Amino acid sequence: MRLFAVARELAGSEVITLEVSEPCTIGQLRQMLAAQIPALSETLPHVLFAIGSQYVTDEAEVPPEADVACIPPVSGG
Repeated sequence: MRLFAVARELAGSEVITLEVSEPCTIGQLRQMLAAQIPALSETLPHVLFAIGSQYVTDEAEVPPEADVACIPPVSGG
């Protein structure tokens, strides 16, 4: 899983690997990520996830070996 912006900063890494049982949904990945990296817990309800180049909902199934991205909301002005 690739992490961007504040998610990358909080996790201390740009890329992380999660061991999942198949099939797995984005919602399950979100929960696993919060358990593995508690610093992300407050941010995770607000992030978007993408599989490949497509944004997906929590119900989306994650294919094996998928390129998943965790994209926090952008702020600024």
